[in-house]
Amino acid sequence: MSDPDATTVDVVLPCLDEARALPWVLERIPPGWRAIVVDNGSSDGSGEIASAHGATVVSQPERGFGPACQAGLLSAEAEFVCFCDCDASLDPGLLPAFVREVAGGKADLVLGRRRPQGHGTWPLHARAGNLALSQIVRRRTGLRLHDLGPMRAARREPLVGLHLTDRRSGYPLQMVLRAADAGWRVSEVDVPYLPRAGKSKVTGTWRGTWHAVHDMRTVLSQPPLPVPASGGEDAQ
Repeated sequence: MSDPDATTVDVVLPCLDEARALPWVLERIPPGWRAIVVDNGSSDGSGEIASAHGATVVSQPERGFGPACQAGLLSAEAEFVCFCDCDASLDPGLLPAFVREVAGGKADLVLGRRRPQGHGTWPLHARAGNLALSQIVRRRTGLRLHDLGPMRAARREPLVGLHLTDRRSGYPLQMVLRAADAGWRVSEVDVPYLPRAGKSKVTGTWRGTWHAVHDMRTVLSQPPLPVPASGGEDAQ
């Protein structure tokens, strides 16, 4: 069993114009872990701010959550990889609990179940869409999930082995579906969901939410693909 306190962990942070939030987010990265900020075409100096705070900056000019996450995953080198939004809505300082579950063999993929803190933190339309999607995933996979949020952790090599192909908003959903098809154990950890810095590019508007739902429907319509049978240590 691996010990997350005795190994390196890479944290992938997709970033598009998050200059206001970056300092807080990067200060919350656990000591000894590496922050990989994937600059998705920012125009507010986010890349320079990330670099000044000690992060590894990866440029991904192709816009979208999927391209940014995949670029970060392929740039990671540590045994464990975590993902977290870069808008200060989620605290990366909570990620050690995620990694301990994976390292301890309790789960192969750990997701953060968002618990909104304060009125208006999570718009009603976005929350309703997420709930409906979780129910669809439950019927499709049998996984009793409540949230498909962006905060998560897994071992890097098995995750790369899932061969994720979605390059839009369906990326996090495809990760869960392929993990389930591979027989991975998927668990949830409650995390506070804080008011984000700035406006969401996806769920901040009805239009953004509609595009996200469209992307996820596309992923749900895809047939299961052959993937590695385990996300645990025997896949290393």
